[in-house]
Amino acid sequence: MSLLVVGSVALDTVETPFGRAVDALGGSATFFTAAASAFCSVQVVGVVGDDFPEEGIRFLESCDADLDGLIRVPGESFRWSGVYSYDLNTRETLDTRLGVFAEFKPHIPESYRSTEWVFLGNIDPELQLDVLSQIRKPRLIACDTMNFWIEGKRDVLLDLIGRVDLLMVNDSEARELSGDYNLSRAARWIQSRGPRYVIVKKGEHGAMLFTPSSVFFAPGYPLEEVFDPTGAGDAFAGGMMGYLAQTGRLEDADLRRAVVYGSAMGSFAVERFSVDRFRDLRTEDIEDRVRHFREMMVFELPIPAKVNV
Repeated sequence: MSLLVVGSVALDTVETPFGRAVDALGGSATFFTAAASAFCSVQVVGVVGDDFPEEGIRFLESCDADLDGLIRVPGESFRWSGVYSYDLNTRETLDTRLGVFAEFKPHIPESYRSTEWVFLGNIDPELQLDVLSQIRKPRLIACDTMNFWIEGKRDVLLDLIGRVDLLMVNDSEARELSGDYNLSRAARWIQSRGPRYVIVKKGEHGAMLFTPSSVFFAPGYPLEEVFDPTGAGDAFAGGMMGYLAQTGRLEDADLRRAVVYGSAMGSFAVERFSVDRFRDLRTEDIEDRVRHFREMMVFELPIPAKVNV
């Protein structure tokens, strides 16, 4: 079962209190692919410049990714640099150079157009809509967005979310999009505009899944060492979508498990810089972490005490 991702493939320079990585492999499509490929093959649509290192291409190929939709054009690849504070929840962007990504117009290869599982990474909602016009009959369309698009292209974004099945946003984005501080009401507001499912990501504090009939919460995994939170949200999306594509089901229980698998993959992403943790990640590591999630979340209700009358 194949899964399509449209997003950025970039080079990141990241500094945290625990080290620094220069021109490391990054981008939404990259982290998504690294996580999703643990479950299924991934079709990648993106663009890089002629300066993009071959090692980056080899990594994506090692993920068994189909790169027919990843084009290389003359110019500089998308580069981002930032520095994180000690708690890793706050970061400062030092530089963003879009390079060839500024003129990116996604072209979906013919062999990708019948893909049933589609993830639209955080790009201009006009481009996300254009991608949907090139896809035939997907079973599930999920997309990510950000405050920049909520503020700058709200009308287009609302048109987009009316055409997707699942929207992934963080808590501040959910509040800004809906105009409601309460996350439960914010999620229901978003659902009333089209998406059947809403994921509200809360960083190290976990993620909430809202379906038409239920709410599910997966906590953040309590890691003892965190090196680089860059790409954790995209790895979460990759883990979740990869699991759903592998199972081919969208029942409530499947969605809940998918959120846990997504949380597990997001937790792996932060253990090293860039995508380095995924280079030696084993299936046994993933299953072991998912079992730990289950142990954290399961509890037994007490037996009601007998009342003597």
